[in-house]
Amino acid sequence: MLPKDPIMLLSVVNMKLRDQYASLGALCDDLDESKAELEERLAQIGYHYDAEQNAFV
Repeated sequence: MLPKDPIMLLSVVNMKLRDQYASLGALCDDLDESKAELEERLAQIGYHYDAEQNAFV
């Protein structure tokens, strides 16, 4: 389960993307999370997924 706090969520997701997953889709599939909802939650604090960097920036 991912954190509810958006700043903690950003940190955890970017760490997992860096260390464990080749893409946001792979992370969401493995953790059974909605990609759209995750992107929406992080967009609310000004972050968007960059596939080239495989991170929210």
